[in-house]
Amino acid sequence: MTISISTLNWWGLLLAFVPYCFLGALWFTLLLKKPYLKSLGKENAPEQKMAPIFIIGPAICIFVITLASAILLQALHIDTYYGAVVFALLVGLGYLVANTVNIAINPNIPRPLLYGLISGMYHLVGITICCLILVAMR
Repeated sequence: MTISISTLNWWGLLLAFVPYCFLGALWFTLLLKKPYLKSLGKENAPEQKMAPIFIIGPAICIFVITLASAILLQALHIDTYYGAVVFALLVGLGYLVANTVNIAINPNIPRPLLYGLISGMYHLVGITICCLILVAMR
């Protein structure tokens, strides 16, 4: 497997990264805010100002996911939309969703399956959009 970071389309990577991040902002603060807070057991807690780590941290993680996906798509010679969707479903379900649910199953998350469903589906949708853009921008 040949990996060449220098041949990646960095504009494409940026174009894939931005909607994945933006989707997260919408997903957790607008679209599914109440169920997400319920999954954390914080549905009745007063609203708090978000610390920078809760914005910067996920963005860094999403950038790493986007970069790794771009490298793998290139190394595996995936250059069709069908291939991008298959890859996204494999990575999304096999790693992102499974790992999200695994992280949620601990005593600190009162509703781990709800948390896993909400967060896992965010990653599945996000990685699919990401991979489609990466293939389109190759």
